[in-house]
Amino acid sequence: MEKKWNEFLEQMKNHQKFPNKNQLLLIFLCGLLLLVIVWPVSDPKETTDFGTEHGLLPGKGETMEAPGEAVSQNQGYSGDSLEAYGEYLERRLSKALEYVEGVGQAEVVITLKSSGQKIVEKDQSSSSQASSEEDQNGGTRETKNTASDKSSVYTQGSDGSQTPYISKEMTPEIEGVLVIAQGGENAVVVQNITEAIQALFGVEAHKIKIMKRTDT
Repeated sequence: MEKKWNEFLEQMKNHQKFPNKNQLLLIFLCGLLLLVIVWPVSDPKETTDFGTEHGLLPGKGETMEAPGEAVSQNQGYSGDSLEAYGEYLERRLSKALEYVEGVGQAEVVITLKSSGQKIVEKDQSSSSQASSEEDQNGGTRETKNTASDKSSVYTQGSDGSQTPYISKEMTPEIEGVLVIAQGGENAVVVQNITEAIQALFGVEAHKIKIMKRTDT
């Protein structure tokens, strides 16, 4: 490839005939290859560091569950995990609001109404039996018996223990949201924050309070 390039330069220098179509194609491909080689590539480490620094990605050794997802299949929202879930929502909402024009620095407090709900998978079976018999007057009487039974589905661990299979886990319901923001005195900002919280969490407007932040 380098040899072809040098030959082309030599031809131009000596005012020889212009290269043919094949040579032009080769020269174009050479230039394209050089462009790809020297094109700057962003460092993935910088992207990761930015996300970690701004709270958009979990740090090293940390995990971050998405809103609406269960913490784990066999772990409910009680005690420390319930508090951690509330703090997680507060951090996410606070970080998102700070990117909204006019909000400024924001602190968020979220109150959870319940500890969530776990729904255990059920194996349901039903049976029915029909019979008919004649009465003393020559008529026919039909009888139908139906029975149903539900039993929990269990999963077996590596140690042989059995635990109920959780088919669905509902996240805790939000009781109220308080936002203390630098732009909390602006009516437009207050409306934008309120609508954002309603869209994210489905909370009624009267359960959302926006206040102005003052640094003392």
